[in-house]
Amino acid sequence: MAEIRAFVCGHPIAHSRSPLIHGFWLEQHGIDGSYERLDVAPLDFRGFLDDLRATGYAGGNVTLPHKEAAFSAVDGRDEAAEMIGAVNTLWFESGKLIGGNTDAYGFAAHLSASAPGWADGQTAVVLGAGGAARAIVHAIHKAGYKKICIVNRTLARAQELATRFGKSVSAHNWAEIPALLGRADLVVNTSSLGMTGQPPLDISLVPLPEGAIVSDIVYAPLKTDLLAAAEQRGLKAVDGLGMLLHQAVPGFERWFGVRPDVTDALRSHVLAGGDSA
Repeated sequence: MAEIRAFVCGHPIAHSRSPLIHGFWLEQHGIDGSYERLDVAPLDFRGFLDDLRATGYAGGNVTLPHKEAAFSAVDGRDEAAEMIGAVNTLWFESGKLIGGNTDAYGFAAHLSASAPGWADGQTAVVLGAGGAARAIVHAIHKAGYKKICIVNRTLARAQELATRFGKSVSAHNWAEIPALLGRADLVVNTSSLGMTGQPPLDISLVPLPEGAIVSDIVYAPLKTDLLAAAEQRGLKAVDGLGMLLHQAVPGFERWFGVRPDVTDALRSHVLAGGDSA
């Protein structure tokens, strides 16, 4: 049987951790397969997809800046990709190129593993309104939260995102954070604030109720100031690395036919691979 080949493509791509994840699982399960980094410039992306079957790939991952271009180019999409408006996973079904989005799944699976019972909450506050926020809001919405408050410095972007999801999702400006936190069961930072090399995320968690969960999808640094502040308050703090690990599971299963597990050994392997995203 021929080697099964998969990839991650982006521009730039050199610092992607995805090969560490999939390489670990390939070795663990003794699969004759490969998972490669491919730097594909935006102007070349559509041609790359058109040639995908001919080049022998079973599928792959798509990262920045190609997620929205992939959404437009595929023959079909899963529900998550439709709702989020972006594709991060590609595979073939009956000769057609299908696009999915596993970011919402990865976020929810990581929270379920790290903060069991998180889906029982009612009110969430999501900081940021970019592409990552779309996946997070979709995950929280699917979990059944009654109220999701999107906070962004540019209110129009938050309003645009809220409109995608209906009445349970509302848009707010940065000044409203203290009041919103007072009723929050879950707070998620989806912005780049607090990331290595970015400005700090300067908010106080004092208003949060006891038992609230604080999540940051940033994983460089692994423990952001937001998560450190949550721990100081005695709140459950959930880092961003687990989302990256869990979102890789569905793609690996589609390409290589085995559903892998996210383990402490995998986490340690990826952390040892360097600090770049």
